[in-house]
Amino acid sequence: MTQSTTATPYQEPAPELRRREIPAGEARIAVFTRTYPTTIEDLWDACTNPERLRRWYVPVTGEFRVGGTFEQVNMGSGTILVCSPPELLKVSLGAGADEIELRLSPGPDRDNTTLELQHATTLDSHSIGGQMYDAIYCMGGGYYPRLLALDRHLRGNLPEDYDSTAFHLNPGMRSTIERGSAAMAALLEADARS
Repeated sequence: MTQSTTATPYQEPAPELRRREIPAGEARIAVFTRTYPTTIEDLWDACTNPERLRRWYVPVTGEFRVGGTFEQVNMGSGTILVCSPPELLKVSLGAGADEIELRLSPGPDRDNTTLELQHATTLDSHSIGGQMYDAIYCMGGGYYPRLLALDRHLRGNLPEDYDSTAFHLNPGMRSTIERGSAAMAALLEADARS
């Protein structure tokens, strides 16, 4: 892990809502952008190396090559569409109903890297705990804690006993989940008014 010599505090992403066509149809896209205190190579490794992914995201197994399929614990399977290290990873999920693009670029100084995560979905809703929610709304409660866990992993202060498959049960992540959900709700409300 490469850490910046400047100790910058974690800042939650300010999400955006975009739209575009994906092979499955018209998609809404939740966009999360964050700058991390590490090199582009280290951030790429944290986002693509299965041993590191399991620490902050979820365990991922499969064929890690373009055209290869993978399985994410509790989140289903996908296919790798594009892999251009260390700048772009694009995958499809749910038989193509969703696409995720992970874009990395140099940050404001040489010890920082900007991550832009775009999650495009053609789904209107998603079930959590037997209740239906707007699919975009759900992304806030899922990505906010994962992006925080990534930050802690990169800084070397993610607890050893952190369970990436059960972050939603972690009392320390509850407020982050709530802030992520509230941010997405506000984004959807603003979109409905426009």
